[in-house]
Amino acid sequence: MNILFRTSLFVFALCTGSVFAEVTDAEKGGFTTVNEVIIDASREDVWKAAVEDIGIWWSSDHTVSGDASRLSITPVAQGCFCESFGAGAGVVHLTVTMVNPGIVIRLTGGLGPLGLMGVNGNMTWEFDEAEAGTNVKFTYAVGGYRPEGLDTIAEPVDFVIGEALARLKAHIETGDPENADLG
Repeated sequence: MNILFRTSLFVFALCTGSVFAEVTDAEKGGFTTVNEVIIDASREDVWKAAVEDIGIWWSSDHTVSGDASRLSITPVAQGCFCESFGAGAGVVHLTVTMVNPGIVIRLTGGLGPLGLMGVNGNMTWEFDEAEAGTNVKFTYAVGGYRPEGLDTIAEPVDFVIGEALARLKAHIETGDPENADLG
């Protein structure tokens, strides 16, 4: 079974291709990651691809089923970032708790293995017009309890979020998320 984040302590700090990723704080009780990129496309097109094409640009390596095409986001309040296993089976990865189409979507919960821990988080995707296209910022703030502390998993989670954003950029700009520049 695949897990939603890599367990290696790989640091996804500053990548080429204008992708910026950073763990802005990490303590035993929680952490925050910020990942940001400029995508050469209109805000409307980036929003549409981010929400409607998640099964294309998200890595299958970071799914439970091993197949990202099973992912979907319903971009309405109380909507679902879900993974279907077929025959009525599946998992809610995150719940949509705020949406302003084309501008921002907030997803709440514990992404992947975090959902198995005593934690909760808010992942906010922001889409802003920029001179060279659209500035996309993914911020994930996680807090709660884990006996070993949450600070030790901040970097692997940041890597997965940064990889996802790089894959979104590659999907939109090249048509192939496998062309993502992970630095």
